[in-house]
Amino acid sequence: MHNQNPDLIIEKYSSLIYRVALNQLRNRTDADDIFQEVFLRYFKKKHSFSSDEHEKAWFVRVTINLCKTYRTTAFARYRADFEECEDITFEFPEESLLHIAISGLPIKYSGVIHLFYFEGYQTDEIAKVLKVLPSTVRTRLSRGRKMLKESLDKHNEILDALEA
Repeated sequence: MHNQNPDLIIEKYSSLIYRVALNQLRNRTDADDIFQEVFLRYFKKKHSFSSDEHEKAWFVRVTINLCKTYRTTAFARYRADFEECEDITFEFPEESLLHIAISGLPIKYSGVIHLFYFEGYQTDEIAKVLKVLPSTVRTRLSRGRKMLKESLDKHNEILDALEA
């Protein structure tokens, strides 16, 4: 499967890798760096995948691992989160609010929420990619949803107070 045209591979996975990196790092410049590094690693080695899903999981896993490594560097610890992404536009205001609320969650919760709702992974698939138990993924999804609900409820209370 590695014999595929590099342009086709990049086209096939670029959006996925960038979304995952941006979700993990909350900074476009850092996501760009991770994006490049993932593809460099892919093209430097001869990989053999049993299926398209196996290949896709490899890309997600490598992206997440590189993001984790990057977050441990001294440089990353002193960066401001998500400042560069404030100009992202959404078709509906609710999407913008949801994006802001998700980005405010701790990474371990925003990551599983992103993979589950935006990338379409099931809990067992997320568990394999993250190398955690499926029950851990379900717990993180549950806690993440609860945090999202609390955040959105607070936002709605503020909007209601401003309108009154």
